[in-house]
Amino acid sequence: MTFSSQRLTLSEFELTDAGFILELINDPDFIRFIGDKKVRSIADAEEYITSGPMKSYTENGFGLWKVSLSQTGMPIGMCGLIRRETLPAIDIGYAFLPAFRAQGYAFEAAFACKEYARLQLKVDSLCGIVNPENHRSIKVLTQLGMHFERSLRMQGADHDVNLYLERFSA
Repeated sequence: MTFSSQRLTLSEFELTDAGFILELINDPDFIRFIGDKKVRSIADAEEYITSGPMKSYTENGFGLWKVSLSQTGMPIGMCGLIRRETLPAIDIGYAFLPAFRAQGYAFEAAFACKEYARLQLKVDSLCGIVNPENHRSIKVLTQLGMHFERSLRMQGADHDVNLYLERFSA
């Protein structure tokens, strides 16, 4: 599945994206704000793609998608929807390479995912979890229309995250 926004194309990850994934999830800010996924090699990145996004596409019909610039096809980040049994709604997540932050790409990609969830998946709500120190990500969630619900600790985590939620009108 592939869909587009004004400047971006969102598409399913493939194993050939392992090099990009290796770079993206080892970015110091990714590790600081999202977590260390312990992906240290191309083989690890391929396993991450297979057991994460690809598994989710099969099981849920959605997942984390590769975000690329529409004009060049260059991958710049990932954004998508994640089903987590411990959360009250499907979770929207995103991460971008440092050179592509603070340019509106996260909001643009997240808004496209939000609309996909609302219009195609017909969900009645969407949530986002964020490290309380990640002010840029909090700004994206609030721009999307989400509101702070509460702090919580995800299983296996050593710190709390903030839960943001948006309920859609019928």
